[in-house]
Amino acid sequence: MPSDTRQDNRDASTVLRSLPSVDALLSDPALAKFVERYPRRFIVEETRRKLSEVRSAVLNARNGAEPVSADVLVREIIQDTEARWGPSPTRVINATGVIIHTNLGRAPLGRLAAQAARDAALGYSDLEYDLVAAGRGSRHAHITDLLKTVSGASAGIAVNNNAAAALLALSSLAGDGGDVIVSRSEAVEIGGGFRVPDVMAQSGANLVDVGTTNRTYAGDYENAIGPNASAILKVHRSNFAISGFVHEDPLSDIVDVAHRHDIPLIHDLGSGSLIDTAQFGVNHEPTVQESVESGADLTLFSGDKLLGGPQAGIIVGNTELVERVARHPLARAVRIDKMTLAALNATLRSYVRGSALEELPIWRMMSVTLEALDEVVQDWSKQIKSEVVEGRTAIGGGSAPGQTLPTKRLMVTIDGSAGAIAESLRQHEPPIIGRIEDDRVFLDARTVLPEERRDVADALQTVAKTVS
Repeated sequence: MPSDTRQDNRDASTVLRSLPSVDALLSDPALAKFVERYPRRFIVEETRRKLSEVRSAVLNARNGAEPVSADVLVREIIQDTEARWGPSPTRVINATGVIIHTNLGRAPLGRLAAQAARDAALGYSDLEYDLVAAGRGSRHAHITDLLKTVSGASAGIAVNNNAAAALLALSSLAGDGGDVIVSRSEAVEIGGGFRVPDVMAQSGANLVDVGTTNRTYAGDYENAIGPNASAILKVHRSNFAISGFVHEDPLSDIVDVAHRHDIPLIHDLGSGSLIDTAQFGVNHEPTVQESVESGADLTLFSGDKLLGGPQAGIIVGNTELVERVARHPLARAVRIDKMTLAALNATLRSYVRGSALEELPIWRMMSVTLEALDEVVQDWSKQIKSEVVEGRTAIGGGSAPGQTLPTKRLMVTIDGSAGAIAESLRQHEPPIIGRIEDDRVFLDARTVLPEERRDVADALQTVAKTVS
């Protein structure tokens, strides 16, 4: 580069004078057309903000400032406007190799569940209206019979998430300062700063911890029961595992202790599977049916983890206790909305029909064969310089801790940094989220839905042309 040009690049005042004005940018054809999609004041605001941002960067540049073209500014203004004012959250393709990915919305809904939510949102619905009696009904009526059928319990309701289910159950049964007995190994944090001792305190219950971190016996619970005992709480360690010198008595033994002293046992399963996960080659996760069969008075579990439905907290169990929980004043604050309720109804009907493995995405991902995955990744490899490699897919989302499934992955090996490749994939429509390991981008076929595989192939073609 000639020395005088290099000097101009390092001259901040020259770069600042070269920046286009707000009016000049707004007259650009691309930005002028963009005004048709968003109010003009939004575009003006973003344009001013972008120019202010560039001016600050120029003035703070230590090694000289580079000129910024109007085309680059327009492109970034459009991107920033979309990010700030466009629809959100937006759909992404999960190629990370984590099936139940918390940051990406956990379990994707099945087609029937998504359609049910859409139908409930358009116009009115019989959310709390009894079409037969022509009067007020209960929103729980849309799922009660389904929950009873799939779980074996005598009653069931749903709230907005499992943390709310735990808070509601504890508030209802021990919110007047009653003792709730918990194993020391189960006074856990489940994520996002949500801790069992904290929710216990918030509910008004008094935590009584028993046993040790690694070994707790049924007798420990029995010895802790006093005149103020209101419940025993069992918490399934769904997002971590303890191994080695450990002991935990069967749930049925602890149920016996609770019932001998005429107090209920609450079993917080967390992930709450209705299907035996062992058939897919991972460790068995306790099922909702097993909890009910063991005699738990209330069983709590999530709707958007191993159930494969929308975010919800589900409570099944003893009819009298479920009704007591449903009548608690807090129940209204944590009640489930109509779209979630419709999606949950559709998800549960997949189990009742015996078609969950075919209709729910998380089970389709867990059951797909390596041969089928290899075909997908081989097709992707034709679009870009890459290598097909073996890997492991995590179940994720606070479910089946440490458990993985064998998978096939695409290791993108074109020239260019992993960050640049990953960024290009994220800029695709829809965005594709992969995993960076050892400065390589990997795309896991197991977590990409069949209807999304073509999108990944198209994105890889774009990456091959733009990143080098």
